[in-house]
Amino acid sequence: MNTQDFTFLVNMLKKTSGHVLAEDKGYLLDSRLGPIARKENYDSVDALIKAMRTKNDDRLNAIVTEAMTTNETFFFRDRTPFDLFKSDVIPHLTANRPAGSKIKIWCAAASSGQEPYSLAMIMREEAARMKGLQSSILATDISDKVLEKAKTGLYSQFEVQRGLPVQLMVKYFEKANDLWRIDPRLQQHITFRKFNLLENFRGLGQFDVVFCRNVLIYFDQATKTDILNRLAQSIAPDGFLFLGAAETVMGLSDAFVPVPGKRGLYIRKGQAAAAQVA
Repeated sequence: MNTQDFTFLVNMLKKTSGHVLAEDKGYLLDSRLGPIARKENYDSVDALIKAMRTKNDDRLNAIVTEAMTTNETFFFRDRTPFDLFKSDVIPHLTANRPAGSKIKIWCAAASSGQEPYSLAMIMREEAARMKGLQSSILATDISDKVLEKAKTGLYSQFEVQRGLPVQLMVKYFEKANDLWRIDPRLQQHITFRKFNLLENFRGLGQFDVVFCRNVLIYFDQATKTDILNRLAQSIAPDGFLFLGAAETVMGLSDAFVPVPGKRGLYIRKGQAAAAQVA
């Protein structure tokens, strides 16, 4: 791919999704865009990009953006955030929310649903000690394709074996031909919605917990700062933010501070939640 075509693709992705395509990620082009080129009857990825430059086709731009921004996920990925959610966040919210109220959780960049379903399983397992608290999980992603998969609740044998404890697989999944179907009771607490993190957050409401993991790494510094500052306005004063292991607020935003000794867990600056989970 020549420099002009690559520059066009970089700029298009930045405009539509905020994602920054680094030169060392060029190897993704053939694997992710090759199938699209063939489906759209282009001889090569180069031909596809050239067509995008000349046609200004929003539909094609959206298809390519979705392909380039779809990221891998699996159940209980990186385990630590889910352990902290269970051991620290749930007890704090249980102690500070009226009995019977809803804990509102937002999984930003939820991909094919394993993260919100993992949280729903934890909430159901911990129900006995939560004073009747219910969960309401909003799971968003920029990709229609992965959201449709998430809504079905159907996963392959390989997918349910990645990170999912066998006791939870037996308890919350049933065989459906060659796939595994998640318990519909977990789906009742999750709303899947297409959403771009470049959009305004105000219409989403306020959340007790936000999981925004392994997505900030794809943005430039200015976009990271903007998203973090807007997330601070979307999280309850004593709420929590989870970021990925390779992500941080340091040097980006002073709206959050890390919880000491709790990797990936952040609270609003100046709030009392730190005393509850330190």
